[in-house]
Amino acid sequence: MQLDDLYRRVIMDHYKNPRNRGTMNEESVTINLNNPTCGDRISLQLQVADGKVTDAKFSGEGCSISMSSASMMTEAVKGRSFDEALSMADRFSSLMKGEAVEFEELEDIEALSGVNKFPARIKCATLAWNALRKGIEHQHE
Repeated sequence: MQLDDLYRRVIMDHYKNPRNRGTMNEESVTINLNNPTCGDRISLQLQVADGKVTDAKFSGEGCSISMSSASMMTEAVKGRSFDEALSMADRFSSLMKGEAVEFEELEDIEALSGVNKFPARIKCATLAWNALRKGIEHQHE
């Protein structure tokens, strides 16, 4: 099996079986973002305590890239400090620029590395990560 096929399968698995899709009942930080270029929308909810992301959920609609990226991101940041989560967001941005980056926290994220070959899709992949960044920055205000 070629790497591209494996990556496509990982992306489609997160799209068809999203992790952490839904909403939280308890008080949480909520960030709503959309990508007007293609119509992707995400509502990210973060449960935070003591400088950590204790839980993360998302809802919204969009292409397989944006929804699978949100699924992967929420899996990767749970239990992480704000600094660790922001570091992941920075590494994800580097991945989208075509730089070699490893995600020990969740290897599935590397499946999105091929997106950088399609500049119009980079905004799809980064939507959830931008919401994460805004949510954490909101906590620092």
